[in-house]
Amino acid sequence: MSEGREQDQPDERESAARPVTAAARRERRGTARPAGRKDAAAKPSEAKKSAESDSDAADRKGRPTRARGDQEKRPGFFARIVRYIREVVSELRKVIWPTRKQMITYTSVVLVFVAFMVALVFGLDSAFAWGVFKVFG
Repeated sequence: MSEGREQDQPDERESAARPVTAAARRERRGTARPAGRKDAAAKPSEAKKSAESDSDAADRKGRPTRARGDQEKRPGFFARIVRYIREVVSELRKVIWPTRKQMITYTSVVLVFVAFMVALVFGLDSAFAWGVFKVFG
């Protein structure tokens, strides 16, 4: 059955397949690594072009850094606490809470795992204690 499917698909589909390596994905996206990376030395003409564009980008970055004396006044202690609480509430609204069934399942999995680990540690502790008692009397 899979043989028939392979024959039905044209060869164009193979070239449109998802790239496997990171380099193939970058090539497909049309982006290249910036200058100064490993493959920049392999392609000097591209490295020269990207180096020129990087220097242009550095000149166009925007405003200069503010001086230390020009810093804005920090909000008060209570204003920062209120902002923190607002941000916490907004993040909690984004959470996808589990259903009751999921919560019971997750809880039971955790309890079974903890019980197993307690039994394992107890067994190893007993075995080592018995061994130490036999060796050292």
